[in-house]
Amino acid sequence: MTEPFLRARERGPDDKPVEYPPSPVPLVVPVYDNHTHLEIEDGVSSLDYREQLDRASSVGVRGVVQVGTDLETSRWSAEVATHEPRVLAAVALHPNEVPELAERGLLEEHLAGIAELAARPRVRAIGETGLDFSRTGEEGRDVQVAAFEAHIAIAKEHGLALQIHDRDAHREVVRTLDRVGAPEKTVFHCFSGNADFAREVASRGWFLSFAGTVTFKNAGELREALEVIPRSQILLETDAPYLTPVPWRGRPNSSYLIPHTLRFMADHLGTDASMLAAQISSNTELVYGRWDDEPVTATSPLELP
Repeated sequence: MTEPFLRARERGPDDKPVEYPPSPVPLVVPVYDNHTHLEIEDGVSSLDYREQLDRASSVGVRGVVQVGTDLETSRWSAEVATHEPRVLAAVALHPNEVPELAERGLLEEHLAGIAELAARPRVRAIGETGLDFSRTGEEGRDVQVAAFEAHIAIAKEHGLALQIHDRDAHREVVRTLDRVGAPEKTVFHCFSGNADFAREVASRGWFLSFAGTVTFKNAGELREALEVIPRSQILLETDAPYLTPVPWRGRPNSSYLIPHTLRFMADHLGTDASMLAAQISSNTELVYGRWDDEPVTATSPLELP
C-alpha cells in the first residue's frame, strides 16, 4: 500500500510546526469545499488527505474540489478523484508557474497534459488558472494571458467549469474573459475584489467563491462584496492549507474548518446558517455536478510518481 503524495509548503528555517485546530461543531445542512489543496503539507503535524477528508465528513462537509497548480499536482488530483468518492478534481497550470515553463520550452507540452486530464469524468473544472501580476513583471504578463486563454479554451471544449486565480489583475481578467468568451460556469476562486467589482462579476453570471479571508478583521471590503451579490452566485472554499478562518488564523487550514466561514457569512448576512448552507450546496452542484455522478474505482491511498 503506497503512501499519499504530500508537497511541502515552503516554511522558513525558524518556523515551528503548528497543530491543526480542533474540529468545529458539525453543520446541520452539509456544504462543499470547492477549492482545496490536499497535497500540500503544512508543518510537521500534518494530516494526510484521507484524515482531512474524514474530519471534513464528520462536520458536514460532504465533498471537496481538489485543485492542481501544475501538471504533476493536476495528475495527482485527477487520480485521487478517480479513487475517492468525496473528491472531484480541477486541473491547470497556475499563472505563477507559466512564465518559467515558457522559458524552459515546456508550456505547450504541459498544456497538452492538462487537456488530456480534462477528459476524465471526475475532473470537473479547469483551475486554478488566471492572472497574477503581483509577482510577475511586464515581461511575464503576455505569456500568462496566452496560457489563461488556452485554459479557457480547454474548459469550453470539455464543458467544464473554470476556476480563476485573480491577483492584482481584476481588469485584465475580465477583459480576457469578455474577449474570448467565458465558459458557462466561471468561478472567481478566493474572491478578493470590492463591492463594485463583485457587482461586475455577478452581472455576467459568474460565481464568487469566498474563503476564510472574509472572516479577517481587515476584510471590510470583502464583506461588502458578499452583501451585494445574489446568494445564488456564492460559493465557499478553504484554499487549504492557506487562509485559515478566524478564530484559528495562523494555524493550518483544512476543509473540516469550513463551518467557521459558513457560520460567519450567515451571521454577517443576517440569515440562518442552514439556509445559507443549502443555497451554497445547490450552487456548488450546479457548477460542478454531483459528487456521486461517476463511480470511483478504488479506495487505496495514492502516491504521485
